Amino acid sequence: MDILPILVSNPNADVSRASEFILPDAGKLEALAEFAAGAGHEINNPLATIIGRAQMLLKDERDPQRRQMLLSIGAQAYRVRDMIGDAMLFGRPPVPELQSVNLADVIETVVQQQAEELASDCCTTVVDVSSSLSLQADSTQLSIVLTELMRNSRQAWQAVGGGEIQIRASLLGEFALIEIEDHGQGFTELERQHAFNPFYSGRQAGRGLGFGLSKCWRIVEQHGGRIEIESTPGGTTIVRVSWPSANGE
Repeated sequence: MDILPILVSNPNADVSRASEFILPDAGKLEALAEFAAGAGHEINNPLATIIGRAQMLLKDERDPQRRQMLLSIGAQAYRVRDMIGDAMLFGRPPVPELQSVNLADVIETVVQQQAEELASDCCTTVVDVSSSLSLQADSTQLSIVLTELMRNSRQAWQAVGGGEIQIRASLLGEFALIEIEDHGQGFTELERQHAFNPFYSGRQAGRGLGFGLSKCWRIVEQHGGRIEIESTPGGTTIVRVSWPSANGE
């Protein structure tokens, strides 16, 4: 039986301020996932009708003001559809298609995809990942996790004018330990309480919460891994992900 490695504190962390660990509540998240999947399915049906009727009316409408109103209805309905899609992805994500995936290659792709946003937020990335480290993963789902965690770090730096995002990984037996670190804002007490809650909407500037972290938890959990956050109030945040390795150790 595979044993998940214990995720330990960063020995280089600033000990002058107490770090606090944030762990997902699996039981609570499972219940929320069931609700999200069921509610999403029920909402999608009337939503599809609204979108279809708005498009049908728009087709024959000539009055500019009424056309604008119909366009607004359609745009908002699509926005709701996207949010429902996030809820259903969290509630019932597709089964991972596992293969050996080179972690450094996936990280490089994710960094390149966010290059414009990183530059806009005055953020740089420092990657310390062996080119030989591979994971047992669905490459698309692994990319989603890394994208969301990098976005969180970038948003944390955004509020204080930018900075460095550190991405590192090491092999611990049958698992790889991935760490993403920033020194932006840290989690407030309220954010700590709701960090993995997909329905938490009380977002404050500088820390992306909501479906991002809950989707990460769901994907990591489906791969047989583990996720936790170590955050110093007002300072360093390190997200640690333990993920099954494909290196055969």
